[in-house]
Amino acid sequence: MIALSVDLGHARTGLAVSDKNGFLASSLCVITEYNDEKLIQKIAEKVKETKAEIIVVGLPRNMDGTEGESAQRAREIAEKLTQVSGVPHHMQDERGTTITAHNYLSAGNVYGKKRKQKVDAVAASIILQNYLDSQK
Repeated sequence: MIALSVDLGHARTGLAVSDKNGFLASSLCVITEYNDEKLIQKIAEKVKETKAEIIVVGLPRNMDGTEGESAQRAREIAEKLTQVSGVPHHMQDERGTTITAHNYLSAGNVYGKKRKQKVDAVAASIILQNYLDSQK
C-alpha cells in the first residue's frame, strides 16, 4: 500500500511517500504555500500523482501529549484532504521529528539554504517511517 505523509508548516509543508510494499519512506518534496485551501489542492495533486492509498498527517502534539492550535489545524486539513482526494487519512504523532530531521541533515553535512529546503521533507519521511513501522 502506497502512503503519502504530510509534515505541515506555516510556510513550508514537507511530503514523503512510501514504496508499494509499505516498507520504506522517502522524501518527496516541499510545498511552499501560505493559503490552506491552495495547500490542500497541491497535496491532493501529489496524492493522485503518487497513487497513494492513505495520507499520513503529522499531528503536532505538545511534549506532554496535549494538543494546541497547530494540532487542530492539522486535523482540519487532514479532513479536508480526505474530502478532496477521496483517500483516507491517519494522524501520526510527530513529536521530535523535526529535531531528528535536523540531526540527520547535520550528519550528512547539509547546512544553510539546502537544509532549510529539505528539513520538512525529511521530517515527513520520519513521520511516514514511524507510521509504516507501527503497522508491522
